[in-house]
Amino acid sequence: MVISRRWAAFLIGVGVWTWAIWPRFGVAIYKDDRSFADGAPTSFLWVHALLIGASLVIGTTVGVLGIRAWRARRS
Repeated sequence: MVISRRWAAFLIGVGVWTWAIWPRFGVAIYKDDRSFADGAPTSFLWVHALLIGASLVIGTTVGVLGIRAWRARRS
């Protein structure tokens, strides 16, 4: 499969966007009053942590694929 440089740049941008947005969202969730009850994490925190973790893994994978496609088009 051949990916154009434009699509490769888009994939890299998605990876960067993921790492720019989700960690900040994670901090907001951690500071939310619903995240802890009596000092213990709630399901609200765990569900959001799982979603954030999955999004970071997917974003990283997409970004790496974009970088590999960019490099492959150069040669």
